[in-house]
Amino acid sequence: MHNKATFGESILEGGQSGLVLPGERTNFEGRPIHNKILLSLPDLEFQLLRPLLFFEYLPSHTSLHEPGEKLEFVHFPSAGLVSIVVVTREGKTVEVGVVGNEGVVGTPALVGLIRYPHRAVVQIAGDGFKIRVDAMRNALTSSPFLQNVSSRHAVIQGMQAAQSAACNRLHPIEQRLARWLLMMQDRVDNSHLLITHDFLATMLGTDRPSVSLAAALLQRKGTIEYTRGAVKIVNRKGLEEATCECYQVMQQFNGLMGLK
Repeated sequence: MHNKATFGESILEGGQSGLVLPGERTNFEGRPIHNKILLSLPDLEFQLLRPLLFFEYLPSHTSLHEPGEKLEFVHFPSAGLVSIVVVTREGKTVEVGVVGNEGVVGTPALVGLIRYPHRAVVQIAGDGFKIRVDAMRNALTSSPFLQNVSSRHAVIQGMQAAQSAACNRLHPIEQRLARWLLMMQDRVDNSHLLITHDFLATMLGTDRPSVSLAAALLQRKGTIEYTRGAVKIVNRKGLEEATCECYQVMQQFNGLMGLK
């Protein structure tokens, strides 16, 4: 794992997953689990996986995987948010997917791919659990439910990436920014986000002046309050009206996972 401040200044200060509650699932160290895939597993499959779960803190900007590197772990976030980012030879970047506690990072390894061309970087600090790729693949042979839900998640991530590509190509920056803010708030349940212009430009694949203009337009509509390095969502309904159809499409992808 690389603890590198890959994207300059940003983001929301994420919390840890909290104390263990009665009846709550934990790993062997007693760390509480809030990842929805792990919580959805039948008891027999969870007990098989439980000794393999290593707790990890996920500070913001931590790189979980760099383009072209061999995949060594799959990661199950319990709190926080991870961005899947395409990086060009020129160093330009754009976000093509996000993973929170509803999913898993490193899905290519689950279908036998040992390398991955994209970067996975912690966007919002949190914590979670990691499993070595070889151990995970061995466990999958005896875990049909986990195999099914992991494959479904991999397909949905591909659908999310395709929708993101279409959105970034076809829709104006104001709508794309509104979509991104809504998706972020959905996963962190917080209306106050610590985000810089530079970071937003990196995630949206555009330049800083374009982000500044889009933020100013949304602020004039009364949907957000924007100050240096921070965004506060003050009118979520208005922000939903300001975004494109891609937000609702991506919300439907989450529903396809069938997880509570």
